Amino acid sequence: MSADDRLIVALDVPNVVQGLDLVARIGEAASFYKIGLGMLTGGGLALANELKQEQGKRVFLDMKLFDIGATVEAAVRGLSQYDLDFLTVHGDPQVVSAAATGKGGTGLKILAVTILTSLDRADLDANLIKPGDIHEITLERAARALQAGADGVIASPQEAALIRALPEAEGKLIVTPGVRPAGAATGDQKRIATPRQAISDGADHIVVGRPIWQAKDPAAAARTVIAELPRRDP
Repeated sequence: MSADDRLIVALDVPNVVQGLDLVARIGEAASFYKIGLGMLTGGGLALANELKQEQGKRVFLDMKLFDIGATVEAAVRGLSQYDLDFLTVHGDPQVVSAAATGKGGTGLKILAVTILTSLDRADLDANLIKPGDIHEITLERAARALQAGADGVIASPQEAALIRALPEAEGKLIVTPGVRPAGAATGDQKRIATPRQAISDGADHIVVGRPIWQAKDPAAAARTVIAELPRRDP
């Protein structure tokens, strides 16, 4: 039986060698992996290709692209050739629209970043983001990104239920970082939830990093997270 792909394991290690080692240690306990900017210069794209083409894993490339439309479109067109599953871009409508054009008819899912889960209202003030409740701003950004052509959104578990209730979110994906198993340290995330809560509130996938890759037994840690998830609907 294949692993529950609602769990996405973040490969937050420096290079492809350590990434492959971690995937080998996890084995059949997980089938979906996230590769981010931290590994870009350490062979991240090569690792993504290896996991997808040689090992049959699902791959989420977390690049959080942000640039002028033509550049985003070109970047996504190039990345779509790797036959990956998810790719993140910033949730500004013009960026999302360009990314949707760039992926063309491929199966790549464009996920829009709303408000990073490491940010709180004080951070938004420092970034000159308009006043208001952070949850309401996240909700508005999610709706605009989905209208612009995103296949889904990245959002804090605390906003998952509100986003799931949006008319624009019907049939769309919600992927939640900032998920910590019961009893785990919060790290640098400020808006967090447990795996069960995140899925119950409307998330399709949860992203878990440190509690798995820092564990002495990453496979057991992955299985523990999956055991916390609600049962799938029949």
